[in-house]
Amino acid sequence: MGYTDWIVLAGTLVLIISYGIYKSHTTHNLEGYFLSNHDMPWYLVLLSIMGTQASAITFVSAPGQAFTDGMRFVQYYFGLPLAMIVISIVFVPVFRRMKVYTAYEFLEERFDGKARTFTSFLFQISRGLSTGISIYAPSLILSSLLGWNIYYTNVIMGGLLIIYTVSGGARAVAHTQKLQLIIIFAGMFLAGYLVVKLMPENIHFKDALKIGGENGKMNVITSGFKEDGSFDWEDKYNIWSGLIGGLFLALSYFGTDHSQVGRYLTAKSAKESKLGLLMNGVVKVPMQFMILLLGVLVFSFYKFQKAPLHFNEAQIIEAKATQFGAGMEKIEAEYALLPAGDADGHSKLRKEYTALIKQALPNQDVNDTNYIFLRFVLDYLPEGLIGLLIAIIFLASWGSVAAALNSLAACTMVDIHKRYLNKDLTPEKDYRYSKLYTLLWGVFCIFVAQFAGNIGNSLIETVNILGSIFYGVILGIFLIAFWVRYVRANALFYGALISQLLVFLVYKMDIISFLWLNVIGCVLVICTGVLLQRLLPAGITNR
Repeated sequence: MGYTDWIVLAGTLVLIISYGIYKSHTTHNLEGYFLSNHDMPWYLVLLSIMGTQASAITFVSAPGQAFTDGMRFVQYYFGLPLAMIVISIVFVPVFRRMKVYTAYEFLEERFDGKARTFTSFLFQISRGLSTGISIYAPSLILSSLLGWNIYYTNVIMGGLLIIYTVSGGARAVAHTQKLQLIIIFAGMFLAGYLVVKLMPENIHFKDALKIGGENGKMNVITSGFKEDGSFDWEDKYNIWSGLIGGLFLALSYFGTDHSQVGRYLTAKSAKESKLGLLMNGVVKVPMQFMILLLGVLVFSFYKFQKAPLHFNEAQIIEAKATQFGAGMEKIEAEYALLPAGDADGHSKLRKEYTALIKQALPNQDVNDTNYIFLRFVLDYLPEGLIGLLIAIIFLASWGSVAAALNSLAACTMVDIHKRYLNKDLTPEKDYRYSKLYTLLWGVFCIFVAQFAGNIGNSLIETVNILGSIFYGVILGIFLIAFWVRYVRANALFYGALISQLLVFLVYKMDIISFLWLNVIGCVLVICTGVLLQRLLPAGITNR
């Protein structure tokens, strides 16, 4: 990175922090801090929802996902538009009518305190851990590519956003997400334009897509069926896992995860909440399609330029310092003689090279998918734009992490502190404790990031796997609350507890794609809750 890059990076980050502090003025009570006094228009709700979902992992890892596996990851989002309709019809009216601060207050009215606390606890554990990964993942990539210390990078990545998140609560989060997304989309568009521009003069956008298609990268729709006609349940991304598994995941994420519920509770009215959600259903799939398409363009670009044998430069340097360094240099010399378009030769040598790195670094994950896009950025984009793309990683991380911290603080304050520790606080003390819990959750997430270790797989997959383990059970609890009225508190609680343990077991057995865990968890909660209500003595289940 040159001086211009550092100026662009620092200037962008200072702009966001200053803007967040500028927009942080709100009433000193729970409604002001967590709900922004219900004053957000639908378009700000939309941008806040998008900014919360689209973390740095989305923009860093997704192009690499398409580079290696093609466009089929977009099917993961096919259930989202349907989920937005269901949530707008079922969830939003209930939350708005009850005037809740968190999604889990509703469960106490429907069941009892332990149902509310258990569900809020599941959310706080899953969201706290995934937020730590959302800090660690981009920090890991930046530290590897730029030689930064990973621990300092984690502190900077997570620490700077705490300034405006603690200061302004939900209002600061929403307004900074608006500015962040504008900068992010502008930077990604410029990167996509330059990928095509850097190709040979006779290769245009359509030609690049054709090259990607010929190499199996434009596989937008896949059936999930094998050649013998049987369905592959371990296939991660296909039309059915996307529509069904994606629907259940989106229902739970947007309907019961307070990091999202808290975004649309800030709207001026139920109508504005619904409009923000429905518009998210309209724009999310095309947005994700375009981000993945960037990975296909980078793939086509490397048909005319030699791609690195391994995209994680830091691992190459570390591996070469071992006894396997001579073997790696021999493969590099052989690779230098290959023509740029020799895909088979490149693939063969890349596998041999990666195998040597794995032998040299046996305790490290050598999957370099997450480094592909940023390696291209650092190698080929002009000075200034590199700084902007690095800033985008910070901004995208901040958008999702800030919303998560605000929602985690809301649940700790409302579902735990005011219920079990001190109900009778003044509005000013509510406000101060809320800021304190935001700070503490920020520190916790940075702590998780420091000890996250090797992520494994694609980062975008890892976060979604973590969500899938918990989201199905949480969704099942809410569906019983809405639609299975005869199931009472104890049957629901013990059924949910058993179901969560079974989901853990299914995940550890690794017999099915993680997207189906959402369906399994939801169905298990409903079935076990109904069964326990029928089998247990009335004196137990009717409480």
